[in-house]
Formats: sequence, C-alpha cells, structure tokens
Amino acid sequence: MLDPKILRLVAITDDAEDRRTTLVDRVTAAVRGGATSVQVRLKSATPREVVEITRSIISKVSVPVIVNDRADIALAAGAAGVHVGEADLPVSAIRRFAPANFIVGASLGSDAELLNAKDADYVGIGPVYGSDSKSDAGSAIGVEGFKRLAALVPHPTIAVGGITADRALQITVHGAIGVAVLNAIFMADDPESATRAIAAAIGK
Repeated sequence: MLDPKILRLVAITDDAEDRRTTLVDRVTAAVRGGATSVQVRLKSATPREVVEITRSIISKVSVPVIVNDRADIALAAGAAGVHVGEADLPVSAIRRFAPANFIVGASLGSDAELLNAKDADYVGIGPVYGSDSKSDAGSAIGVEGFKRLAALVPHPTIAVGGITADRALQITVHGAIGVAVLNAIFMADDPESATRAIAAAIGK
C-alpha cells in the first residue's frame, strides 16, 4: 500500500542535457534538503540512459524513485514505480504486468483524464500555476481548478506546475497531500537549500 508521506515533496528532475553529468549529485542534494521521493523525467534521453541514470540515483538516495512515462524502463531500472500521462500506457494496462507493490501515478489536468487517473495510486494535478518546463502541460488551472479535480478522485493528490516555496503552503492548505517541484529545485544554484525552503513552507 502506498505511503502518502513519500508524496509530500516530490523532486522532478530537469532534462537539460548540458547539466546531465551533475544530475545525480543535484538529486542527492535535493533529498538531503527534504525531498520525500524523486521522479526521473528525462524526455530527451535514450531508454538506456534513463535506466543508467535511474539506477545511479537509486544507489545514492534512501527515498523512492519513480520514472516518468515508461513502466518498462522503471522496472528495468529497479525503480519503485512509474508516473504516466494521457499519452502513455494506461494505468490499467500497467497493472497487468507490474508487481503488486509497484507504484503507479497518473497526471490529471482535465476531465478527459479522469478515467485513467481513477485507477492510479496517486494523482498529480496541474499545472496549477503554469509550467515553464513542460511544453505539453496545458494552461494553468489555478487553485480552484486543483480543488475541483481533486474532489473527483479517491486517491492522494499532489500539486504540479509552477510550485515554489511561496506557493507550496497555499496549495497544501487547499487539500494537496504534497507538491511536485522541478524548476524551483533543479534550476536553483543550491538544490539542497531550495528544497529545504519548500519543505519548511509545507511543514514537511
């Protein structure tokens, strides 16, 4: 059974190829700062690269590591789970071949994605405040949009998109069990301090 505590502060990796050599170190720093889980999101990397980087991260951190989009890559790397979007393999299909304890998260940004999200262990709702890191993320739904979608799913929900230390408390007050953060952590000069500031804001 999913422990909701791992969703309190999810660090989502950046995909900058020129910064990839430092990614494992930056992820490790984020975990030291209070990240409760890591989502490996490397859209431009090859499957082999994602497996290798994920394995390296798993070997260095004590929190669950989840892979974005690809359940097969997540399983090959020994990750704790996968997070899928509308264009990926449906949650119900992943359940057919994944181990019972394999975590499956799903994105939810509109009513059209509700069916898939309802089968997941947790749901990432957004973009709440907009996102500079996802060209396909869609328009910001705002706090009210988050609250409306969260009320429609029976699972723990985390807020995604434009989350900063200043915004983190606001969205957790409105029912998010946690936040997923990319830019505010991995675009920072000091990922550990940046993560620590977000963790402090949400009382993690």
